[in-house]
Amino acid sequence: MSKYFQNKTALISGASSGIGKALALQLARQGCKVALLARTQSRLEEVAAQVRSVGSQALVLPTDLTDPNAIRASVKTAFETWSQLDFVFSNAGQYLRSPIVDLTLDTLRKSMEINFYSHVELLLAILPSMVERKSGHLVLVSTMDAKKAIPPDAPYVAAKCALAGFGDILRQELHGSGVEVTLVFPGRVDTPMVENLEVPWISAKISAEACAKAILKGVQKRKAEILLPPQTLLLYYIQVFAPRLADFAVRFFRLEGWERSERGVS
Repeated sequence: MSKYFQNKTALISGASSGIGKALALQLARQGCKVALLARTQSRLEEVAAQVRSVGSQALVLPTDLTDPNAIRASVKTAFETWSQLDFVFSNAGQYLRSPIVDLTLDTLRKSMEINFYSHVELLLAILPSMVERKSGHLVLVSTMDAKKAIPPDAPYVAAKCALAGFGDILRQELHGSGVEVTLVFPGRVDTPMVENLEVPWISAKISAEACAKAILKGVQKRKAEILLPPQTLLLYYIQVFAPRLADFAVRFFRLEGWERSERGVS
């Protein structure tokens, strides 16, 4: 797998922690240069230092991913630095929850801004160059909740479902163009985004490192979709064939999880 990414370039959004950081470090170990996008420069510099410590190159691009102009400026800088991008891992996200009865449009818009529109802006800024070169791979990180939604995650799920649908069409439209598209549907991942959320054993969090490893393996195989961890497939198939049974499973296993304070966890 190291030869597959060796001497290539990758741009990663949401690169300051979690899956994005894990992707950056694993790609760096395989000889891939990485452009790092996120809001906080100090955290990006920490990731960049780790990338450079294994002998790879890192480009730090502090970016407000809710600002289309900032996204386009960062992409322009990446192209000016390396002339081309071989891989794009569109990974940024914010976990916003609300029961629908309490949902405000402001919350929904906020979720759409970071969990959907930021991805679209990034892809549209990079896509023309890949189509022109007839080469490249776009990786969109959605969520397993886009396959089976879990209350009370409506704001997050709505945006990530939009991203999944957008990516599905994008993959079909790019058929034969030389540009690959992979959609990723992770279950619970042990990242700062859900650090205060406890989950039942049946949906135990996987590490960001394991998630990144599975993503890179799937990208190398040019998979259309990556669902992980493996046990999420059971819920997915139940949802396909018996949605109400899947609803019951969500309730029975309490798959929505609970905040630590709910069970007195300090």
